[in-house]
Amino acid sequence: MIIDLPDTTTSAISKSLVKIREEGGVVALGRVLTLVIATAPGGEEEAIEAANDASREHPMRVIVVSTEPGTEDTAIPARLDAEIRVGGDAGASDVIILRACGAAARDEESLVMGLLLPDAPVVTWWPGLAPQIPGRSALGRIAQRRITDASSQPDPQGALAYLQESYLPGDADFAWTRLTLWRAQLAAVLDQPPYEPVTHVRVTGSVDSPSTTLLAAWLRMQLGAETAYELAPADAEHQGIHGVVLERASGRIELIRDQPGVARLRQPGQPDHDVALPRRSLRDCLADELRRLDPDELWGDVITQGIDLIAPPADAVVRA
Repeated sequence: MIIDLPDTTTSAISKSLVKIREEGGVVALGRVLTLVIATAPGGEEEAIEAANDASREHPMRVIVVSTEPGTEDTAIPARLDAEIRVGGDAGASDVIILRACGAAARDEESLVMGLLLPDAPVVTWWPGLAPQIPGRSALGRIAQRRITDASSQPDPQGALAYLQESYLPGDADFAWTRLTLWRAQLAAVLDQPPYEPVTHVRVTGSVDSPSTTLLAAWLRMQLGAETAYELAPADAEHQGIHGVVLERASGRIELIRDQPGVARLRQPGQPDHDVALPRRSLRDCLADELRRLDPDELWGDVITQGIDLIAPPADAVVRA
């Protein structure tokens, strides 16, 4: 069910939600958190679809704040249009879409405060452009967790520098979340004999993949080995992380993703075999981040300390 509320107020939206709860019973109950999505017009539906899918694991209220940069100008008449989605149109959540312009768009915090679930954690997610300091932004101040996505910024590699400078406990980024499968596979390989130190590490990926840089920083921190990473132009077949090579006394371990979703694992004295390493979807990344509402200390260490252990790319290859 979709309910349109043109030229409305936060108070009117709250009353509509109460009416829906009274008429539909459990429709607006049983939520464990509030997810605030800050996006520009045109980016709402993809984010809502991911939130709806994730809500089956984490029932929640979703508040989408959609504002066009520049529309907070006082010369533009203040207006707030809203849309409420419940039932089959909202997965296991209730979705409130706020489209604001003029003076109504200047104070995003006031727009959502009256719609937050009482006594429930708040998570703010910027699927697209993120504020320079998420933790001190209007929607970031009210959240226990703040999620950005470096890969969706105009300069994905440069975005890591901003994340490093602006990091506050509770910050998260999907560039790190996308590494979960790679980190698990590499840890499983190194957890098998022979238990030898890794002497050299090489990570390759596309230039639009900040996850490649983060993986190199994480391996540098964990292994203390000489680390090199290479960033190549992205193409339709090779996006994200391409592969990792670990060298130790007994030989070379290679985990190379030379086709979408599948990586080839080569180890000394063992037959080659394929490993499923698909690029994680928005839904998977969002559901993963919502599983924990406390600060991710490892991510904090990698972004604040690990990045400094590897130099910026020079001639596509960096050694640290």
